[in-house]
Amino acid sequence: MMFKNVIKINLEDSNYFDFGNGLWKGKKPPFKKVIVIRNTNFTDSGKINLSNVAVLEVEEIQFDKKNLKSGDIIIERSGGGPKQPVGRVVFFDLNHGDYSFSNFTSRIRVINQSFDPNFIFYFLHNFYQEGMTEKFQAHTTGIRNLDFNKYKEAIYVPLLPLSEQNKITYLLNTVQKAIEQQDKLIRTTTELKKALMQKLFTEGTRSEPQEETDIGLLPESWDVASIGDMYTFTKKPRGLNIQTPVPFIPMELVPLSEMKIENYELRDKVSSGTYVENGDLLLAKITPSFENGKQGFVSIDKPCAYATTEVIPIKDIEKLSDKFYLFYYLLKEDIRNQLTSKMEGSTGRQRLSKTILEQTLIPKPSLNEQKKIAELLISFDKKISYCNKKKQTLTALLKTLLHELMTGQRRVHELEFEKMEDFNTL
Repeated sequence: MMFKNVIKINLEDSNYFDFGNGLWKGKKPPFKKVIVIRNTNFTDSGKINLSNVAVLEVEEIQFDKKNLKSGDIIIERSGGGPKQPVGRVVFFDLNHGDYSFSNFTSRIRVINQSFDPNFIFYFLHNFYQEGMTEKFQAHTTGIRNLDFNKYKEAIYVPLLPLSEQNKITYLLNTVQKAIEQQDKLIRTTTELKKALMQKLFTEGTRSEPQEETDIGLLPESWDVASIGDMYTFTKKPRGLNIQTPVPFIPMELVPLSEMKIENYELRDKVSSGTYVENGDLLLAKITPSFENGKQGFVSIDKPCAYATTEVIPIKDIEKLSDKFYLFYYLLKEDIRNQLTSKMEGSTGRQRLSKTILEQTLIPKPSLNEQKKIAELLISFDKKISYCNKKKQTLTALLKTLLHELMTGQRRVHELEFEKMEDFNTL
């Protein structure tokens, strides 16, 4: 810690902090219904996820000692895993309702007005983010337990002027709210896109009357065709030899939520692989990659490459079909489920055959309408991608600020924070 000439207060100091162990239901009436915050309600950001809280009847006498107040910090004392050490903290900021905390957690309460509770939360949150809790955890039958006494002994919080603490929490809260705003925009846009996909692939873009077909109601001017009739599957030309090192696209580079495959590996030798060409739509065919929606367009600086054998490379046919139209149609949940039910092979290694894919019936509007449908959905994906990039930028900024401000590498008066509300315009 780099704070110089600043008094530091140990977390064990009972003049500043009070602690409480988690709630047990008990069996002695009278009982009271309370909302209990559990480990499952913790998030990486330190916000409490209230979407799946437990409501329990507990002894009133217990609740009176273990109720949560706004400004309390809840720390995880048991849980975690190989990639998630125990010791996460969340900040309780509600002023209404009867809330308590589970027996796998403890409550930290600031009882001295020299500290801003939100500042203490961020300090402990950074302590966790820096990996400092790992040395205080013990393993028992796969569960990680925090040695809370050693944790408290090790932590010394800088007693900064309260005004400085307030400015720090204002700054960090503002960036966090900007991240949450991007999350909300991503969720909303994703849901709108999902609804629009269903509408476009059944009603089209021109409000035409519909008629019943082999695959349900479709606009009157549309036909029904198989994927094999509308698209082709890439084959390696005879006699073609790709010079080494060979560009190779493994499954991990086939995206889940992006459209383009822009990266590849260079290999001196490829013993097995699927020949693909720039612009091809690669569809993952093996479980769980297919069910998860792994697919994307080859967009590399090479005319051709090899990819994992677990993909099917697809091309559109000039003046007949649009590959972006198929890209989105294959992302429809009902179509994924339909194709998943036809996968073959042993459990855990099931595959979608090219024959099944070729025989699958899809709506066939005019090429012009295929392109319009794809363009509408691409515009939604661009919005989602833009929000994701903003979120990544803000998340990196928050991580940097948290580290620098909580270790004293930078002081808040060195930063411009008066216009933090403009973060949403980044």
